[in-house]
Amino acid sequence: MEEIPDDPGRRGAVAVCMRDARMLVIRRSRSVVAPLTYCFPGGGIEGDETEQEAIIREFREEIAVEVRPVRPIWRCVTDWKVELAWWLADLPPDAVPVANPAEVESIHWYTPAEMLRLPDLLPSNREFLELVLRGEIEL
Repeated sequence: MEEIPDDPGRRGAVAVCMRDARMLVIRRSRSVVAPLTYCFPGGGIEGDETEQEAIIREFREEIAVEVRPVRPIWRCVTDWKVELAWWLADLPPDAVPVANPAEVESIHWYTPAEMLRLPDLLPSNREFLELVLRGEIEL
C-alpha cells in the first residue's frame, strides 16, 4: 500500500447512499492512494467547494451518477490527517453506478455487517460502521 500522506489540514467529504438496507461501496482502483481498499464514494474538497459540491463532483468522477447530499451524519479526522465530513445522500432509484477505472475497481452494495467483514476496509470506514451498528449514528 502507498504511504499515507503526512499533510494535515486537508478536507474531504464522503456520502452514504442506502438501498434496501444496503450501502453503496466502492473498491478503489490500483492506481490511487490505498489501492484496492473498500470505502464509501467521496474524496478531497477542492478550492472553495462546499462539502456538498465535493460529494456531487466525486460521485460524477468516480461512478458517473448524480447524487443529492441530504444531511451531515458524522465528522472525523482520518489516519491520513484529513478532516472528513460524512453525509447521507440520495441516489435516484434508477441510477446505475458505473466505475471510472482510473479511480474505482468495482462497485458493491453491502449491509454494515457485510462491509465490516471486508479485510481491506479503510479504518475510518470501519469506525463509522461500528458507530452505526451501535446506534450512535443514525442513517
